[in-house]
Amino acid sequence: MRIDAVDLEWLNELLGRVAASEIMSCFRNLEDGDVSEKESATDLVTIADVSAEREITSALKAKFPHALVVGEESFAADPSILQGLAEAPLAFVVDPVDGTFNFARGVPLFGTMLAVVEEGVTTAGIIHDPVGGDSIVAMLGAGAFISAPGRNDRPIKVAEPVATREMVGSVSWHFMPEPLRSTVAGNMALFRTALGFRCAAHEYRLVATGGIHYTLYNKLMPWDHLPGELIHREAGGYSARFDGSAYNCSTLSGGIITAPDEDSWRRVRAALFDGIA
Repeated sequence: MRIDAVDLEWLNELLGRVAASEIMSCFRNLEDGDVSEKESATDLVTIADVSAEREITSALKAKFPHALVVGEESFAADPSILQGLAEAPLAFVVDPVDGTFNFARGVPLFGTMLAVVEEGVTTAGIIHDPVGGDSIVAMLGAGAFISAPGRNDRPIKVAEPVATREMVGSVSWHFMPEPLRSTVAGNMALFRTALGFRCAAHEYRLVATGGIHYTLYNKLMPWDHLPGELIHREAGGYSARFDGSAYNCSTLSGGIITAPDEDSWRRVRAALFDGIA
């Protein structure tokens, strides 16, 4: 089964509807007991994560009864749910609230992310912004767009290549092991500036729309990267794992760098890993 443009519109509307009912209703309205830790004090889950994923999963199963649905919170409860993702004829990968740390603290930088995977290939991606009410969307081979209610879809494009010292990027260095962690953190000074929102949804949005030049992530969970990597690629960008190999739905390690093109990718990697500007 191949997801088409009508399905993509339905999926985007689903994310918007659930974000309004289950996520925004809780934003800056969480009570004691509504937030809990998973692996650390910065790895959180809220009642909004759980209820939003439940509603999205229920709707997906009703419309696509034979599809595999992999959600961040369902994985936390049962890691074996990832088995079969690469072989499934149709699968949906869902992050109900990407940027939960921000969400739980009242910072309006979070998003709802969904990827469509068909026989191991990511064929569509959506990153919905519950605060702004719009989405960035892409279908394999059809480009990437900003989609907002009542407006025509607007094509997006990655930034033009620039010199390394002129680049602005987003570096998620805090999940890296030492000594790579300290090396990368120190080499961020070789760029014009580097930022980190603790929210892949908004970081991928920035890099896909040309707001920044590159991103780097070490931790590769599929709900964090499958939608954004496809959107960035369809917006004209280039991405690869740290060793230069391609990223796909089976990739859970090895990091990923996105950049405007392959030459920029190589320069970003050389600067951050080797200190070569």
